[in-house]
Amino acid sequence: MSKLWDDLKQNMKEWSSAAVEKAEEVSKVAVAKTEELTKISKIKLEIHQLQRDRRKQQEALGKLVYGQAKDNNMVNFTGNTEFYSHVEEIESISSVISEKEKEIEKIKDEYNIQESEVSANMEEAQVKDELSEAGENKDSPESE
Repeated sequence: MSKLWDDLKQNMKEWSSAAVEKAEEVSKVAVAKTEELTKISKIKLEIHQLQRDRRKQQEALGKLVYGQAKDNNMVNFTGNTEFYSHVEEIESISSVISEKEKEIEKIKDEYNIQESEVSANMEEAQVKDELSEAGENKDSPESE
């Protein structure tokens, strides 16, 4: 009976050690994936900010064109430095956005991350932000 008990104890040690090793391996993979999802989320936020900047430039360009066409009856912008500075800025921002999108794809390919995982991570972050904002607003004197 003692031999059986010793064998059982030895097997339990081996199983628990294997389980611990597997848990460590899984946790390392999870941590690495979480870090990469965080990187992607950060880049997506940068892209969103760049898109806002590009929209502002496009709006400014539209206002310039409208003003020139309406007030000065001018539709030819050859030599108009303000016009071309807006166009160049829009192109520059678009180029940076494209580079950032390629960076996201590289990370996703390298770590085998699916878009659904990125979307779920972004949604979770948005919910946390909304909850923290709601908590801050609840404590502020303006909410009373």
